Amino acid sequence: MSEEKFIAKNFNNIDKISSFTWSSPSNIALVKYWGKNKNQTPKNTSISFTLNNSRTITTLEIYKENQPYNKIMFDVYYKENKMEEFRPKIEIFFKNIIKYCNYLTQYSFKITTENTFPHSSGIASSASGMSALALCVMSLEKELDPKMDNDYFYKKASFLARIGSGSACRSIYGGINIWGKHVDIESSTDLYSIKYPFDVCKDFLDYNDAILLVDIEAKQVSSSAGHNLMNKHSYASKRYEIAQKNIVKLKSIFSNGDLDSFVNIVEDEAMMLHALMMTSDPSYILIKPNTLKIISSIKSFRNSAKIPVCFTLDAGANVHLLYPKNAKDQVELFIENNLKEYCKNGSYILDNVGGGPLQL
Repeated sequence: MSEEKFIAKNFNNIDKISSFTWSSPSNIALVKYWGKNKNQTPKNTSISFTLNNSRTITTLEIYKENQPYNKIMFDVYYKENKMEEFRPKIEIFFKNIIKYCNYLTQYSFKITTENTFPHSSGIASSASGMSALALCVMSLEKELDPKMDNDYFYKKASFLARIGSGSACRSIYGGINIWGKHVDIESSTDLYSIKYPFDVCKDFLDYNDAILLVDIEAKQVSSSAGHNLMNKHSYASKRYEIAQKNIVKLKSIFSNGDLDSFVNIVEDEAMMLHALMMTSDPSYILIKPNTLKIISSIKSFRNSAKIPVCFTLDAGANVHLLYPKNAKDQVELFIENNLKEYCKNGSYILDNVGGGPLQL
């Protein structure tokens, strides 16, 4: 499917539209997306678990107004507080999707959003936030074009979310998702995410993720800036080659349930992501001392308890502790007794692989 297929063409003008609300989850990448092209497409394929509890809830209130010069007028609130600092990213998003959603210029909007987790702390708030907003936009489009089928609805929602934030496209579906063209996955594409199309061992369908909140402040270096630094990175080409190979390895692992191999790939991907940050020009470090203490404790626990727990990281200091459901009680006791002390104010989020966004 080409980008032109997502240009809205046939829609009715409806005066009385009030609002749409979506709750959309974050996701945690197993094979990381790091490095992007100018059109917000990825340099390598990525694969992720969609989470269940770490969500953004967004309401799009719609008002009928004719806008000057095709400019989209909106206000944005976090809960009840007007947030001018959120405006630039949303303005860019609207500007970049007008080509595909030209009906937006006929309305003005009030956007109200809130997270179930700390904003800008390495839990991919942009993924859940942009996917929720994209789904609200698509609910408006479906109201204007009632003949739209669900397959197109979700593909275009993922396409629009990607324009706002690359990893957001992986939050449109539940379970395991793939984004980025891969020669061994026929239906894969750079334009939007797809649900994982192959067999998956049941152990991975209800995996758990404890998000250990080492740092709840905004990151010193944004993910967008980090992606841009990959353009001249000495190790970029090798990184993309390794990522594509890891996608193939995970295909076998998901099928045969080899949890030990799963641990190795997921942890290698996490450490490689942060190694790329530390070797970019300029270099930077997002992990904190307590991040390293948690990682060390996880490895010791895995060796002693013989439980295939593993860690992964997004672009931040927080640690995602992944573990199978049958180890839930032991792992969560370990978190409470051994890892909680390294978390900011003792805070962590217990999450799991979820079913995807919900319209409220």
